[in-house]
Formats: sequence, structure tokens, C-alpha cells
Amino acid sequence: MADDQGWGDTGYNGHPHLKTPHLDRMAADGLVFRRWYAGAPVCSPTRGSCLTGRHPYRYGIVTANRGHLPRRERTLAELLRYRGYRTGHFGKWHVGTLTTEIQDSNRGGPRGKKHFSPPWKNGFQVCFSTEAKVPTWDPLLKPKTARGRRWWNPARDPEDAVPYGTRYWNHLGKSITENTRGDDSRVIMDRAVPFIEAAARDKSPFLAVIWFHAPHLPVVAGPKHTALYADHPDYHRHYYGCITALDEQVGRLRATLKKLGIARNTMLWYSADNGPEGNDKAPGRTGGLRGRKRSLYEGGIRVPGIVTWPAVVQAGQTTDSPGVTSDYLPTILDVLGVLPPRKFTPDGISLLPVLKGQRNRKRPQPILFESAGQTAAIDNRFKLVHRSGGGKKNKTAGKATTELFDLLADPHETTNVAADHPRVLEELSAKIQAWQASCRASAARNAAR
Repeated sequence: MADDQGWGDTGYNGHPHLKTPHLDRMAADGLVFRRWYAGAPVCSPTRGSCLTGRHPYRYGIVTANRGHLPRRERTLAELLRYRGYRTGHFGKWHVGTLTTEIQDSNRGGPRGKKHFSPPWKNGFQVCFSTEAKVPTWDPLLKPKTARGRRWWNPARDPEDAVPYGTRYWNHLGKSITENTRGDDSRVIMDRAVPFIEAAARDKSPFLAVIWFHAPHLPVVAGPKHTALYADHPDYHRHYYGCITALDEQVGRLRATLKKLGIARNTMLWYSADNGPEGNDKAPGRTGGLRGRKRSLYEGGIRVPGIVTWPAVVQAGQTTDSPGVTSDYLPTILDVLGVLPPRKFTPDGISLLPVLKGQRNRKRPQPILFESAGQTAAIDNRFKLVHRSGGGKKNKTAGKATTELFDLLADPHETTNVAADHPRVLEELSAKIQAWQASCRASAARNAAR
């Protein structure tokens, strides 16, 4: 999973400049979800949805740097580890702090002690993880002369760099500094590949969660990759460069699976946690979709979505059947024939029928969202978006709005068709209200434990 990568930030989705040959090849070799959604328009809630199959409003991760993954939540790693899978997490975590002792990242240390919930406490046996964002080059450092926080050129001399304030942690709770210079996506994959090789050598099934930091700010790329975009402004050169560097590591991962002889029966998913940062002048692209990160319009939540699984998924396939990151856990449990945990209220569904070839399969229930005064419901055709208008930073403060869009005819959400489909509006509104009540009930049960 990438971090803040827009739906339009890939070659296979038509970006005019960005070079992503390995993602393009992955798309050609597998199934592309043209309507793939992050569970939220910001990172932490989406990450929680990937691991639990549930919307994080059920357990308190309502936005970035808020709450943590509670121990009572059963994660995909815990469920698979119980069944003999080796489990590893590599890269950005962002659903809890990783240390209670020293200041680290956004909340780590004594100040965020109550939010201590590292991956090794949530089912992962092998870890190389950060709490939150890091620079995408020299992830633990920044140049002494770094200006702003969007991008900078890497320090040429180690003496010109100072700590960025972040750390990589392993599953023993130890800070790791070895082999952390250079491209961050490569640094992450340097840990994931040996984990996969060891599992293959021992003929063990495995779950590897690889969460890149690119292209979250600050975006920093090395000379090799910025040179590919020499005709673009500095900010764009680094943004594009770090995505191309990430793309190379996706290619490296796929080559590793092939070399080990396990590619055919390895399910490999690629996604992003939300839409691109910044305004329309920023380098991140939505492919013309409305809205960006933090918005429940399509540009904030519709992201790249690919799966390869040669034993089951035919190459060169696309689907308009909607999918979401909450679907990972139910899909994998369905593949394994495993029942979900008791008293489990899922938000995702199994996509196994779609993977097996039912590309036009109708989703039996809408995908539901809530974030910062916004709610949305997406079914197979329509999308309802409600904004409360509250919040000082909301441009529509005091102006609550309810809109209905026909996504099949109007993917860019330009025309409100609520007046033409009052029954659809009423049905989706009722489902949002019932779902919100369910989320509140889940949250209350969790708080009472």
C-alpha cells in the first residue's frame, strides 16, 4: 500500500508523465478494480480497516493521529498466525505508537503512552515499522538546510543532516538504524524480502503487510529518480521520483515471488490509503475525480486497486464492482474457509466471487463512510454524500449539504441527481443512519470492556 497516492498517480490510469512500469505490468497481469476505495479519506482509519475488516469508527480511530488499534480487535495477522501463518509488517503503521519510553514521531513516548499498540502486539511476528510518516529518502534524517516540509534535496554529506525525529522499530521493540540511508521504499523492501524468502524456504504460508511511506510528504527522491523528471518543477520531480522508486520495489517483490516459485499461489494486493495531498496545483493527481485527501468525494477515497493471484485471477481483467480496504479480511477468511470471529460486526465483504471471474457482480450492501462531519454511501450505481457544514476549517461551515450522484454516468460527481431519485436518496440515507447507530454501539461495547 502506498501513502497518499491518487487514483491518477499511475501510468496504467493514464498519468501523462509518471513512470510506473511495474505497477502497469501488475495491472496487466491481474485484476484492476476501477472502483477501488480506501476505507477513509485519511491514513490511520484506512489502515485499521485493512487489518480488521471493520470501519475504525467502531473502535476509536476517527482520523490520523487519534486513538489506536485496541487489543480486543482481532486483526488479520492474529487470525492467520493462529492458523500457522508467519506474519510480518514492514513500513508505516500509524494505528498506534511504538514506544512508551522516548519521544518518537507524532505521538510516541510518555506523551502517548495510552496509545501504545505496536504491530508486534497485534499479531505480527516480524516487524520493521515506523509510527507515522518519514521522508521518502534517508527516512530518519533531514538536511540542516531543509526548507519547508513538502520536499527537499537529499543531504550530500552525512554531516549536513540532522535527525528527523522518527525511528524504525523491530518486533523486539528495538530502534533500528542500520541500512536506513537512501530510498525509503528500498529500505522497507530490504526487510520484507528476507522474511518472504525464509517463509518460502521453510514452506510456510505467510502474510506480509508492506506499507510504503511514498508519496506522503515530505517527498524526497535520489538523483537517479529525479533525473527522470528533469523538465518538471522541484516538488513534482521529487513526488514523481519517489513513486517511481516505490514502483521499482513492487517489481522487485514480484520478481522475488517468481524466483522463489511461489508467485502462482500468492495473492498480492496493491492499494493506497487515501487520495493525494494538497490542492489542484500539487503534483498528486486524482485522474479528474472530484476532491482530494480528507474529502469523501471520489478523489479523496477512490485509489489504485490491483490484485494478482495467477492460480485464480485471470490476467488482463478489470471490474466496475466496487471494493474497499475493509474487504481484505473477509476475502482472505473466505479463501481459507475460516469463519469470522464471534460477535464480529464486519463492514467489508468477501470479494472471492469477483476474483474468480464474476466481474459484474453486484455488491450486496453499500460501502459506508464517515469522516470529519462527512458521511457517504456507495452502492453499485449511486453515491450519497452528506456534509454537516460544521468545523472551522470547512469551507461550507453552516451549510449542510446532501448530494446524490450517479457514478456510472457521472464519475466526476458534477451533477446532483437527488431530485430525480428520491427513493434512492431515502434508502441510502436510512442505511447510513442505521450504520452509524451500529458503529456507536460497537464503540460503546469496546469502551465498556
